[in-house]
Amino acid sequence: MADPTPVIDDLRAENDELDLLVAVLRPEEWARPTPAPGWTVAHQIAHLAWTDRSALLAVTDAEAFQALVEKALAAPDSFVDEGAEDGARLPSAELLAGWRAGRDDLRRALRDAPAGSRFPWYGPPMSAASMATARLMETWAHGLDIADALGVARPPTDRLRHVARLGVRTRDFAHVVHGLTPPAEEFRVELRAPSGDLWTYGPQDAAQRVTGPALDFCLLVTQRAHRADLGLRAEGPDADRWLGIAQAFAGPPGAGRPPREGTR
Repeated sequence: MADPTPVIDDLRAENDELDLLVAVLRPEEWARPTPAPGWTVAHQIAHLAWTDRSALLAVTDAEAFQALVEKALAAPDSFVDEGAEDGARLPSAELLAGWRAGRDDLRRALRDAPAGSRFPWYGPPMSAASMATARLMETWAHGLDIADALGVARPPTDRLRHVARLGVRTRDFAHVVHGLTPPAEEFRVELRAPSGDLWTYGPQDAAQRVTGPALDFCLLVTQRAHRADLGLRAEGPDADRWLGIAQAFAGPPGAGRPPREGTR
């Protein structure tokens, strides 16, 4: 049974780092457009706040969370955007305060959850460690969108190990949401961490392999960059196909990002 403490601590650090970026913004800077079509900086934070509140319901009130799922099923193409739009209309100070309070409440709920608990979600049920990992993944990915909008470079950290592991574990899910049968055999994945360490997953003698920088793999599975712009290598047809459909997030396949000019 995985101890959720390390990933909960890293989730707090990821949130705090992003908070430092947005806390100093002037009201007009919250309206800057981000790489997500139609989403401003305010939409990005509103989405994180909304999802944290959803996760808190999943952890503390399964019945209320089920009602939220039913709303999502009734409007699958607009539910997420509507949640972000509602939050983005708030004054920036109110939005920031709500995000801070919600993420703190979620972190406490995850720490206090009984060992072995499983919580409902929009995908498969999650443990406390898995829920914290998913929130870290989204916080990092949407934080990248905000940094892009502000013209700020955010150096990668080894907190990406949680995103990378989630990206590997969601291999079969990515196939299913694309209507594909997952490969029968495991892949070998070898990723070079920001610190220089080598993160490895799967059997060493696997015929199908993915290798490259951990940052690039995390950008791919969160669909923050096009595969053509990343230094990832696939060996084997199944591994190659996976890199074209990989996603670490729940829900239907996203449109992803187009390749940069010059790599089309």
